[in-house]
Amino acid sequence: MRRRVAFFLPSLAGGGAERVSLNLAIGLAARGHAVDLVLAEASGPFLPLVPPAVRIVDLKAPRVLRSLRPLTSYLRAERPAALVGALDHANLVAMTAKKLARTTTRTVITVHCTFPKTVLGSGSVRLKMIPWLLGRLHPWADVIVAVSNGVAEDLARTAGIPRHRVNVIYNPVITTSLLAAASEPVSQHWFCDNTRPVVLGVGRLSAQKNFRLLIDAFASVRREHNARLVLLGEGPQRPALEARIRQLGLENDVVLPGFIENPYAVMSRAAVLVLSSNFEGLPTVLIESLALGTPVVSTDCPSGPREILRDGALGELVPPADVRAMAAGIARVLTTPRQPLGRDALYPYTLEAAVEQFEKACGLHA
Repeated sequence: MRRRVAFFLPSLAGGGAERVSLNLAIGLAARGHAVDLVLAEASGPFLPLVPPAVRIVDLKAPRVLRSLRPLTSYLRAERPAALVGALDHANLVAMTAKKLARTTTRTVITVHCTFPKTVLGSGSVRLKMIPWLLGRLHPWADVIVAVSNGVAEDLARTAGIPRHRVNVIYNPVITTSLLAAASEPVSQHWFCDNTRPVVLGVGRLSAQKNFRLLIDAFASVRREHNARLVLLGEGPQRPALEARIRQLGLENDVVLPGFIENPYAVMSRAAVLVLSSNFEGLPTVLIESLALGTPVVSTDCPSGPREILRDGALGELVPPADVRAMAAGIARVLTTPRQPLGRDALYPYTLEAAVEQFEKACGLHA
């Protein structure tokens, strides 16, 4: 008898947690498990990527909190072996729904990012309540998963959860579909001129990602190197970033194409991938870039980059918010021959490794 596992998400928006959950769902389905993607609202750019083997359950809730009742009903009707929550609000709703449903479903919550000082020191009661609620409700979860040791330590500290309760399972970033997508041709004009290496940033155009830092660092790099900067992603900071680009006179050197369906073909052809974030959990783009053979430069922010890059052995680590250090790191990569990595260095981030660990966490071997 096939055992059913359900992933609960607000939507399939184009973020790292959504991509990770989709990869896990596909991997578990390939191992013969019945898999549901239970979405508060069935929307988002990743929706067309869901294969027929994974069932989409649309709770038709415009907000995550309003999905509590339909999620509870789903658990009573379907009684999956495990319910996996991702993202903070979804985790809280998942634990509460399981409690209300009174089923034997195993609840697994996953935490993808640290709680930044901006949240903990925020005047928003709603934001400050999230770690407090996770700390109060954590006994309702059968398994707690953090995507890195840094996230696990932060969760234990800020939410008051005993550290031994938090398991670390790295994100399933490296998949066959990633490698196949990377080999697809690109039509973007950025690669027409082989004399202009592409410096690439990928992520939501938000304060967390601090693309202003990358733009400022690139302005310095551009004075010595005939490079181009490409920022893939969309978000609320687009107007401010475009204004900064104009202020620095970089209109002909910086491209903001928004969200594109296949960033991996671009990533594999870039000269360097730069992560400029103020904080992270386990930044997927670093692992993807390394897997595709693209060198990386990253801020040494909490948490994930130092863990992934093995204290700088696999890529450049620079202090957060340091324009000069980032510019120097980018320049070093642009003038240094690429060094290939062995597969074993990245095995913990493969789909195979993550699926095996999630099968255990969800009790699917029983």
